Amino acid sequence: MRKKKDYSLLVRELQLSDLEKELKRERYKRRYGSVFRSTVYALVTVAAFAVLVATLWMPVLQIYGSSMTPTLEEGQIVVSFKGARFSQGDVIAFYYGNKLLVKRCIACPGDWVDIGEDGSVFVNGEKLDEPYVSDPAFGDCNIELPYQVPAEKYFVMGDHRSTSTDSRSTAVGCVALEQIVGRIVFRVWPLEAFGDLKA
Repeated sequence: MRKKKDYSLLVRELQLSDLEKELKRERYKRRYGSVFRSTVYALVTVAAFAVLVATLWMPVLQIYGSSMTPTLEEGQIVVSFKGARFSQGDVIAFYYGNKLLVKRCIACPGDWVDIGEDGSVFVNGEKLDEPYVSDPAFGDCNIELPYQVPAEKYFVMGDHRSTSTDSRSTAVGCVALEQIVGRIVFRVWPLEAFGDLKA
């Protein structure tokens, strides 16, 4: 009789122990599920915020072509900053048809631009000091010089003047404010070129 009682007590203890283990397992699963869900929500929120920032304020772009060498090389990845005003010397990205081009702002609305046979650039009668240009050239120029930049537009040129097609050509012309994606401010790739974009 005593053995039966001991046995039933042992069975009850085992059942209770199994129940406690199962209860612990269920609590752990609930806690794990809750932590997992909150982590996923946090990651989705951060990713959405990053996409929003990249789209609205700081688009990330990859450089194609050689029109901005030596300042920017093909394959480099840069960050641009959206703004409403741009200055002479700023490197800007803008839409041209269905392409995205990167050039340097040479003159602002209302400025007069003239280009010498040797590729020297004059804005409002003053010769520009352009240390970023390695090959001054007259280039593909079919506009009538001197040229006045229309209102609300910017005159742009590539730093590699002999190969760049830019505002010197009527095919591209001056860039309207609504075409501009932003000013290139930072280079993120390759790592050895990481840092601010220096003129």
